[in-house]
Amino acid sequence: MLNKLIGNRAFYKRVMLLTIPIMIQQGITNFVNMLDNVMVGTVGQAQSTGVAVSNQLIFVFNLCIYGAISGAGIFTAQYFGKGDLEGVKQTFRFKMIFCSLLAVLGIAFLAFKNNDLIMLYLNADDNATLAAESLSFAKSYLYIMLIGLLPYTIAQCYGSTLREAGQSAVPMYAGVTAVVVNLALNYVLIYGKFGAPCLGVDGAAIATVISRFVELAILVAYTFVKSDKCRYILEGWKSYYISFGLIGKIFKKGMPLMVNEALWASGMATVNGLYAQRGIDVVAANNISQTFWNVFSVAFFSVGIAVGILLGHDLGAGKSKEEIKDTAFKLIAFSVFIGVIVAVVYAFSAVYIPQIYNISDTAKSMATSLMQITAITIPIDAFAHASYFTLRSGGKVGITLIFDCGFTWVVSVLAAFCLISYTSLGVLTIFFIVQALNVIKCFLGYVFVNRGAWIKTIVS
Repeated sequence: MLNKLIGNRAFYKRVMLLTIPIMIQQGITNFVNMLDNVMVGTVGQAQSTGVAVSNQLIFVFNLCIYGAISGAGIFTAQYFGKGDLEGVKQTFRFKMIFCSLLAVLGIAFLAFKNNDLIMLYLNADDNATLAAESLSFAKSYLYIMLIGLLPYTIAQCYGSTLREAGQSAVPMYAGVTAVVVNLALNYVLIYGKFGAPCLGVDGAAIATVISRFVELAILVAYTFVKSDKCRYILEGWKSYYISFGLIGKIFKKGMPLMVNEALWASGMATVNGLYAQRGIDVVAANNISQTFWNVFSVAFFSVGIAVGILLGHDLGAGKSKEEIKDTAFKLIAFSVFIGVIVAVVYAFSAVYIPQIYNISDTAKSMATSLMQITAITIPIDAFAHASYFTLRSGGKVGITLIFDCGFTWVVSVLAAFCLISYTSLGVLTIFFIVQALNVIKCFLGYVFVNRGAWIKTIVS
């Protein structure tokens, strides 16, 4: 059993060479959001709640873009593993064209429907004055953040293609620079330092938008300076040609992943909206828990991303079914191991992190409890996440839809709705029950991965 779950030194060297840069880059991206959240949280609860609600909407947008990029990325990884640079070029073109159009539509939707969406998270019956102030701050923050969504989208297209081609360090460097810019501008613009105006929530949004443009500029500049290593990107711009056969394959295999990510993200946003019905303190507490969970979970989430890329390379290279399944279980076991470490650190940090925020004592205590409950279930999430990327690597879209967004809506959303609507249970008890139900997802993940139906090469 140990031989099936633990690899040799060469195995982990291969995994970590890809995982560590992804971990740093993804960590930095989430750290940017955390900086906004913490710095705004020191200003006041209405500001913190407003930013939290807006970030819920942006979270759904980001996951839609991520899903579309990932759909094409399955093909990119397998084409690169096969040594087919023309295939890599065409998948990059598809990402740029499709995701840019998707971003424009998403920006327009958020610009015109933001008021209705924000009010789903604010319970005015609990504290009408605080809810009204939170709405105002949420709208102000969101309008500015919309400016940065298109550069964010393009940067994701560049970064994902570089990672799938084995150059995961480059997006990491771009992300490091972006977070430094964001941190510096946050300090200056939120608090009005060095003669700058004190902009509060608006300052946090402006700093984030500028950091998005900086990240994109670095990625674009790199592809020009290292043109010999990035032919698949530079030559990808020489034409807009994408074969109809490839477009059909991406829509057949890849676009369901976008639908999955969109439904999963909207499902999680719905669950958080249901929790918010227990009071506006719940919004503030859950915001802290979610914000720091996003940062801590990067460790095992990055392993999940590496799982999809590594297995995609192996599938493209034509390795045997037994070899690929063996690699998959070792990667899943490694993800769970990382998850256990993260859980311990997260549970310990839960005592101290909420104290940073300028919110009510009730919200602080609730945030600590939510974080500690989340820590218990982190290894479960690590297993489920790695299983999802394993199934996705072979383009088995039907299984991934059932496993991910299907489970979220049929189990998590339904359970949260019934418990909130038809019981008097406290939000902490409800939160624990909904989180614990992910054990079912782990069981499904093991069954699907072990069957091996996902082990398919989808590029010719």
